Amino acid sequence: MSETENTGPSPVHHSDIGTSPSRIGNPKLRFEAERALVWATVIGLFILAIYVSQSLLVIFGALVFGTMIDGGARLIGKVLPIARGFRVALVLLLTVAFLAWLVFFAGSQISEQAAQFPQIVSEQATRAVQWLQSKGFDISQAQIESVIGSVVSGVGTLGRAIGGAVGAITTLILILIIGIYLAIDPRIYERGVEWMVPEENREAFSDTLSQMAYNMRRLLAGRLLGMVFEGVFTYILLSWIGVPMAALLGIITGLLAFIPNIGAIISGLLMVLVGFSGGTEMGLWTVATYFFVQNFDGYVVVPMIAKKTVDLAPALVLAFQLIMGVLFGVLGLMLADPMLAMIKVGLERRAHRFEMADQAKAAGDKIN
Repeated sequence: MSETENTGPSPVHHSDIGTSPSRIGNPKLRFEAERALVWATVIGLFILAIYVSQSLLVIFGALVFGTMIDGGARLIGKVLPIARGFRVALVLLLTVAFLAWLVFFAGSQISEQAAQFPQIVSEQATRAVQWLQSKGFDISQAQIESVIGSVVSGVGTLGRAIGGAVGAITTLILILIIGIYLAIDPRIYERGVEWMVPEENREAFSDTLSQMAYNMRRLLAGRLLGMVFEGVFTYILLSWIGVPMAALLGIITGLLAFIPNIGAIISGLLMVLVGFSGGTEMGLWTVATYFFVQNFDGYVVVPMIAKKTVDLAPALVLAFQLIMGVLFGVLGLMLADPMLAMIKVGLERRAHRFEMADQAKAAGDKIN
C-alpha cells in the first residue's frame, strides 16, 4: 500500500481548531461568570425540586416504609440467622397475616361500627353547638361546617397533591413497591448515591447517611410501639367503661398516633364525642381515659423512646406538620415528623464534624 494513499480520515487535533469564541479572557470576569453559573444551577435545581416535590415526597414515604421493613428484618435476624431476603419476606408475610386477621375476623364488627360512626359524631357535634348557643355563644351549624371545610381543604389536600382516589391508591402501591425494593438490598442504593458525591466528601456523607438510617429505624420502632400501646389501651379501657365502638376507636387512636400532636387531638375529639353519646357519666369517663392514655404515653413511653432516638421539640414538630400539611396534605402531615428528624440528624452530624475539625486544629496549634 502506498504511503500517500488515503486510508481514512486523519485525526483532528483540538489545538488546530483555534480559540473558542466563548472564552472569557479577563480572569476576574471569568471567575464571576463561573460563580453566576453555579448560582443559576442551584436556583434551577431548587425550582426543579419544587416541581417534583410531590414525587420526592412519595420517594421519602417509600424510604420510611422500607425502614420499617428493614427494622423488622434486623429484629428477626437477632433470633433467626437466615438470609436477609427471607427475613424481609417473613416481615411482609406477618404484616399481611395481621391485616387479613383484621379484615376477616374483626372486620364485621368494625364495619358495623364504622357505618354508625359518622351519624354519632354528627349528632354529638350538633348537641355541642346547641349547648354553646344556650350559653350565649353566637355560633351556628353553618359556621361549624365552614370551619371544618376550611380545615379539610387546607390540610387535606392529598387529592390535589396526588390526583384523587385513584392517584392515592397508585401512590400507596408505589410506596409499597419502592419500599420493598429498598428493604431487600439497601446497600445497592446507598452505593449509588455515594457514587454521585465527590470523593473527598464520601466518608462524611456515608457517616451521615448511616446515622440517619439508624435514627430512622429507632424513631419508627418507637412510633409503632406507641401506636400499639395507645390503640390497645384505648380499646381495653373504653370496653371496660362500656363506650360503644371501642374497637373502632382503638384502631383510629392507634393509627393516628403515627402523627404526633395532631393525631392525638383528632382521636381525642372523636373519642369524647362518642363517649358523651352514652351519657354525661360515660363521657366524663371517656375524657379521663383519654388523658390517662395520653399522659402515660407522653410521660412514660415517649421519654423512654426519646432517649434512644431523635428528641424533637413538640412546638417545632407541630409547626413543621402544619407547613407540610398545607403544602402536601395528609401525606405530608404523616411524613413531617420523620423528615424533620432526618434534617436534625444531618445538621447535628455536620456540626459535629466542624467541632472535631476545630478541636484537631486547636490540638495541632498547641503542639506547634
